[in-house]
Amino acid sequence: FIVSDYHLPILPAKDDGKLDLSGVGCGPYVLDNWEPGVRGLFRKFADYHKTDRAHFDEIELLSIIDVTARTNALTTGEIDVMDRCDLKTVHLLGRNPNIKVQETTGTRHYTFPMRTDMAPHDDANVRRALKWGVDREKLVQTVLRGHGVVGNDHPIAPSMRFHAADLEQTSYDPDKAKFYLKEAGLSNLTVDLSAADAAFAGAVDAATLYREHAAAAGIEINIVREPNDGYWSNVWMKKPWCACYWGGRPTEDWMFSTAYQSGVAWNDTYWSNERFDTLLLEARSELDESRRGDMYREMQSILRDDGGLVCAMFANYVFAHSDKVAHDDQMGGNWDLDGQKCIERWWFA
Repeated sequence: FIVSDYHLPILPAKDDGKLDLSGVGCGPYVLDNWEPGVRGLFRKFADYHKTDRAHFDEIELLSIIDVTARTNALTTGEIDVMDRCDLKTVHLLGRNPNIKVQETTGTRHYTFPMRTDMAPHDDANVRRALKWGVDREKLVQTVLRGHGVVGNDHPIAPSMRFHAADLEQTSYDPDKAKFYLKEAGLSNLTVDLSAADAAFAGAVDAATLYREHAAAAGIEINIVREPNDGYWSNVWMKKPWCACYWGGRPTEDWMFSTAYQSGVAWNDTYWSNERFDTLLLEARSELDESRRGDMYREMQSILRDDGGLVCAMFANYVFAHSDKVAHDDQMGGNWDLDGQKCIERWWFA
């Protein structure tokens, strides 16, 4: 399960011990042509070692950013599969007898990371005020159209083994948000929130709703509409507060180590907590399952109360395909499109 994550490739080593990045692979398809940001064309690898996999002779992967264009391409038969359906209209798509809509739960979560090394987010009470100032249920029902669940300001999904389901849920409470503002020495707060739908589908709508919710607590959120192009290079981990998407990781340790351990490259909140770091290392080698679970529970609690992450919701994977495409009844939920294995596992009916 762990090696199914695309962040963990198996690569050959050169004589000097360095990785060989020349493109030597052992996958089911060979890259024929690649136009960055446009398309990738692959042909079947005849000697693939899994004889019961890779049923297509050729695969073409297309980048169609506009969701309406993607949907039209599927309904007209230009493409066979589309990822990330428009949740506003997916119920209509499902009425098409030639289209099958699929939905799986996993670890994907939509967040608003605050840079804890920059004012005003360097104050834990300001962070708490912002966490209590958003109506997560409204976001799930409005932005996700119910295709997901609320988050509790940590990245461990309900589907994961050590998810702390008994932690008190941070809910929408303007009075409590005002209390934490007062604890920070403030009677009100004005703050910028950078957003673009490049972060996740509906990110701008989510930011707009957040602004409406927070206003009742004396918090004025100024939404900065960022361009989709360059969002991950120019906004994420650069601006003080922004919208963000995380696909999650297979284990609690991997998720925490990727984005919440002090000093790691993708710590997008720039958060550091000595107790959290200590627990992270101890839990990694703890053999007692109960004790390990207690450690991960405490880490989720620390993040919820002190971290710079507003984890508003966990989003289901919703995708669709032509009725000409077939697959097993059970699909992977670790990533979208059957754990991102659709081109290996699926076939034409």
